[in-house]
Amino acid sequence: MRAARYYGQHDIRVEQVAEPQVKEPDDVLVEVAYCGICGTDLHEYSVGPIVTPVAPHPLTGATLPQTLGHEFSARVAAVGAAVRDVAVGDRVSIMPAIVCGRCRYCRRGQGHLCVRFACTGLSAETGGLAEYALVKEYQVAKLPDEVSDVEGAVIEPAAVAAYGVDRAGVTGGDIVLVTGAGPIGILSAMYARAVGASTVIISEPNKNRSALAASLDIGPVVDPATEELDVLVAELTDGDGVDLAVECSGSTPGLASCVRQTRKRASIVQTGLHTRPATLDAMALSEKDLTLYGSWCWRMTDWPRIIRMIASGAYPVGKAVTAQISLGDVVAKGFDTLVDPQGDQLKVLVRSGS
Repeated sequence: MRAARYYGQHDIRVEQVAEPQVKEPDDVLVEVAYCGICGTDLHEYSVGPIVTPVAPHPLTGATLPQTLGHEFSARVAAVGAAVRDVAVGDRVSIMPAIVCGRCRYCRRGQGHLCVRFACTGLSAETGGLAEYALVKEYQVAKLPDEVSDVEGAVIEPAAVAAYGVDRAGVTGGDIVLVTGAGPIGILSAMYARAVGASTVIISEPNKNRSALAASLDIGPVVDPATEELDVLVAELTDGDGVDLAVECSGSTPGLASCVRQTRKRASIVQTGLHTRPATLDAMALSEKDLTLYGSWCWRMTDWPRIIRMIASGAYPVGKAVTAQISLGDVVAKGFDTLVDPQGDQLKVLVRSGS
């Protein structure tokens, strides 16, 4: 089968590899429908290896080259003898975490913090940027008819966004600021609206991305390089500041904007990943009695809940998808397009069968 294999910085090759086979009783072989290109994948491509293992991973034994792709929907092709939750032919979305189940975090129900955490498509035998992938039964969630394969491929980043917003906690009627209109920023804004925010302000300096965000009609979209954000927040909050800020740009200016624009005793969640150290006005954090949360991954058990929200229409994650490309074009029309600072795409999905 064909797979997009990551060898190192700026080195992804679409090549022929052996099709994975069911080996263990809880294995599920899936035929990939769509797979998203994640910001983590882009970091690996641009400056990695970061989380892709250059030595055998302690849990999976995987090492480079790695078949990428951890945001994907699929159809079940074969199952191990002990599998009960899905059957051949079922449409599914993949929860990509692979965990030990034995460390103190796994035993506390916090598998996303597993000390030997691995991930399908980053540190495992297979990934979603391929025609087939092999996963475990606990990693698959069935999709109802109301949720398309395209939406199923966006559940992983949608769960990332939801976990970040939930970490800080939206109360009905809150005014929320989201800095950064990349895929996670847009999905965070959508989720904040879905769980009760009255107004969601999106701050984005990239003209292409701000135009895309505005077209989704989630809330006002402003350029933080101007005074527009200051004026809007002051008008909406009588000068107090927003109730909650979700930092999705992974940048020092984005974080600084969150600190500046929140009211006293507000919450900020850092959802966007910083690839270099950030500076923070710690005095303002104290003076305003703010709470700053980190956010890593998602709740491993969140897939059924997110699927229900999508099925109901409350969380329209498919609107974040701006392009569908073939596996053969994954570098030129996928990675290279998305790492362009002035790129005009938001979420790119790869069709495995073309």
